[in-house]
This record gives sequence, C-alpha cells and structure tokens, in this order.
Amino acid sequence: MSGHSKWHSIKHKKGALDAKRGKIFSKLIREITIAARGGGDPDANPGLRKAVNDAKAANMPNDTIQRAIDRGSGKIAGEQFEEVVYEGYGPGGVAVLLEAVTSNKNRTVSDLRHIFSRYNGNLGESGCVAWMFDTKGYMTFEKSAVSEDQIYALAIEAGAEDVREDEENFEIITTPENFEIVLEKVNAAGLEPATANITKLPQTTVRLEGKEAETMLKLYEALDDHDDVQQVYVNFDISPQQLEAAAIGS
Repeated sequence: MSGHSKWHSIKHKKGALDAKRGKIFSKLIREITIAARGGGDPDANPGLRKAVNDAKAANMPNDTIQRAIDRGSGKIAGEQFEEVVYEGYGPGGVAVLLEAVTSNKNRTVSDLRHIFSRYNGNLGESGCVAWMFDTKGYMTFEKSAVSEDQIYALAIEAGAEDVREDEENFEIITTPENFEIVLEKVNAAGLEPATANITKLPQTTVRLEGKEAETMLKLYEALDDHDDVQQVYVNFDISPQQLEAAAIGS
C-alpha cells in the first residue's frame, strides 16, 4: 500500500483545481443524475447525498444540482445515461478498473481502447481484474493534524476495520456499510479527513519505477480526464517521490 494515501491526496488536490476550472461539473452532474434514480431526496438516499455534497464542495450552483436531481428522478426529460464498468491492464501488468457513466457505450469503449493502447496498456474482458479489488470505506488524515494514539483509539471506538500509515498520513479502512457511522464519529471528535469516500482498494500491488511508472501515470491521467469516466482504480505501487514529481509536472 506504499504511496496509496499519497496518491489519494494528490487526486484530492487535483480535483480541487479541476473544480475551479469547472472541469468536473459534467462528471458530478452525471453522478447526481444516476444517484437520483434511487430517489430524489438526499436525506433518504445516501448515494445522492454524497453526490450532492461533492457538487457543493466543487461550488456547483444549487439550481444546477436540482436540475440534475430532477432529471435523474424523472421529473424532467434529458439525456439517458447508464453505468458501465470497464477493465484492463496498464504498463507492467497493472490492473485498471473503471467506473463510467455514458449515453453511448460504443463511443466510450472506442475512446478507452485508444487511450489504453496509446500508453502501452490494453482494454480487457469483463471480470479480468475486478476480483483484485475490494470495496471499502477509506479516510486519510495528515499526521501533522492528529496523533497516533488518537487515531487508533478513535478507529477502534468507531468500529473501523483497519488503520494503516505511511510517512505522512494515517488511513482508516471501514466496510462500505459502516463508512458513514465511522465518518460521523470522526467528525464528532473534531477531525476532518483529508479524503473520505467509498473506494476500491487493491488486494495486491504491482511495483513500478522509472519510465514504466511515468507511462502508467500518464495512462491514469488520460483515463481520469475522459468525460465518461467517473472513477479510476489501479493497483500500482509507485514511490511517493515519483507521484509528487508527476503531479507537479502535470
């Protein structure tokens, strides 16, 4: 898991910059639209509540959020989206799992196949890598903001599955079902995670260095930047120093 929390921190910062440019609005609108199919009330729909909170954090106007909710819940007509999962391999055999929302699967799969091939990867068959990832609740905390004793005591009290750490961060791992409960206890203790979401964590990792690592990070960025791709999950293990250098250069 070396570098995993570092990569999440970099993604979080990148997302904030993208939000300022309005770059992620289309993805957030799709996330809200899909989530609203389960009901248009955020208080009764956890998935929609998270999507709305993400949109508000990106400073999306309330009327834009409401239109997306109304479209998803069927109150107003609009483009029809469907959720699709794509799987493949990157340089060095890194597993890549994509969650996408698209109105045209033929277009999306063509685009993704081209991106994979451009960066020495390949789009695979359904099921080829999904088994390598577990769905978990995931939170990171900068070590400068919390003590080791406090984070371990809090995790145990809240019923978290595991606590991990690297040079800069603590990580709390939960089951998806227990994520909101743990997050509420964390917030009640006066702590604000650097990142907090339901994600997919790899069971094993593939170590990459040098040029191969650079190419893998370029593949990641290209996939993440595609309008239809909502989430990119990978199992690479790249040094925090190289991740930071890649983030600065992007």
